[in-house]
Amino acid sequence: MVSINPEACIGCGLCVETCAATFKIGGDLKAHVVKEPMTDHLECALGAAEVCPTQAIDLM
Repeated sequence: MVSINPEACIGCGLCVETCAATFKIGGDLKAHVVKEPMTDHLECALGAAEVCPTQAIDLM
């Protein structure tokens, strides 16, 4: 399961650039999970968590 801490998210968009299949920037200019990553997108979701400058993405 992927979650984003909205208080930590600064809306930089690196997660979307890294894994658009899982993340999007919403109307509040914060990242949101579009859908849970399946096996084929799990690697890019992990990559997005690694590049997040505020460590707002949590993969459980």
